[in-house]
Amino acid sequence: MPNATDNLKVYDVWGLNMTEVEVDMLTGEYKVVRMDIIEDCGISLSPEIDIGQVEGAMVMGLGLWTTEKLQYDGTTGELLTMNTWDYKPPMTKDIPEDLRITFFKNAPNPYGVLRSKATGEPPLCMSVNVMFAMRNAINSARKDAGITEFYQMDGPITPEDILRYSGTKISQFSF
Repeated sequence: MPNATDNLKVYDVWGLNMTEVEVDMLTGEYKVVRMDIIEDCGISLSPEIDIGQVEGAMVMGLGLWTTEKLQYDGTTGELLTMNTWDYKPPMTKDIPEDLRITFFKNAPNPYGVLRSKATGEPPLCMSVNVMFAMRNAINSARKDAGITEFYQMDGPITPEDILRYSGTKISQFSF
């Protein structure tokens, strides 16, 4: 365990993420169409493993912000979503159709092991971008419907939440 006398060097890790989603405002269903990730990993020790770390962390984060909604009993506090009948981890259809990962070139980390940097944490944090992309789609639908009041959107955002936030009304369903 590090202590105050250790000579530890800190370093910054950064990344950039762009996400494109398609959202059906009548059903609340969505699809992550494309995601572009640029990450500073220093000098990668193994690019294939680092790409896997980025992919895994991003998918884990997508679940965190979209499907993995924990629900508790209001009286007892018991976890109600404790199995896959109610708790939904990300599946293959939740992964972006087009996932592009790029590592920043020629950015050695003078303090890291062989000039490398951590790779899993930034994409986990950047995965919140999928919720912001969905909020932009919802905002557009609300604007088209003439809805202007503020709404608070907490994660994870499920299809039910999207439908509720979008302002979709039963009168919009017609043959």
